[in-house]
Amino acid sequence: MRNRIMRAARLLLCAAAAHNPAAASAAGWDIGKASSNFDLVALSDAELSGRSIGVIHMGNVELTSGRIVAADPLAQPDRPALARTVAPGEYPVTLYQAFGRVAAASMRFAEGKPDRWELAVLPGQDPATLKDGEIFGYPVDAGLGCYMDADTLDLIGEREKQVQAQKPDSDVNYYDDVLASDLEANKDIYALHRPVADKKGNVAVFWSGWGDGFYPAFWGLDRDGRALVLLTDFSVVENADGRREPKLQ
Repeated sequence: MRNRIMRAARLLLCAAAAHNPAAASAAGWDIGKASSNFDLVALSDAELSGRSIGVIHMGNVELTSGRIVAADPLAQPDRPALARTVAPGEYPVTLYQAFGRVAAASMRFAEGKPDRWELAVLPGQDPATLKDGEIFGYPVDAGLGCYMDADTLDLIGEREKQVQAQKPDSDVNYYDDVLASDLEANKDIYALHRPVADKKGNVAVFWSGWGDGFYPAFWGLDRDGRALVLLTDFSVVENADGRREPKLQ
């Protein structure tokens, strides 16, 4: 479905023990080596344009529980929610484009420039267990990433049942039967998808950089540890700059 260049093949999926973000710095794991693109969320649209990075303001994702799923919505829609939660609400999603790709995707919870960054993990994952060159993230096998509330998975299942009832003699393919038309409306780049029309809970779906791979997400926190933004880095640019394409590692 998408270009399967493995830009992030060097990033390993690691099993770990309890979640303890503070221990990461004590163990010497350097989050700065995991991404050099944190400035994306601090620059204005005009400043980003000067760096050859385009911006798409998708609209708001409705978080009904505040438990966020960052995943490939077709290959792993039932992925567990991230360990850190936010208050339920509606939060804007922004895409950053470079070299004809979606380089990163952010969800903003409050204004301000993050004071520090933390790797987004699932319950039971501990950044202190990571070795140099390793990272936690999510695998992509359908060329797409997403942000959605964990409760929205039930709505996706409900939509599948609705489609199946309309075509009982055929297998349901969620991409072909449901999602494709939403993506086509935006040149197949992104969609703010609502699984069930009359129910709250939608999904921000977007291209995942160069295609399939393994991609990390990061929390931008204020000095009090409050989440300001969630950023997924698709390894398309370095140093928040789209004027020079990074070399494959």
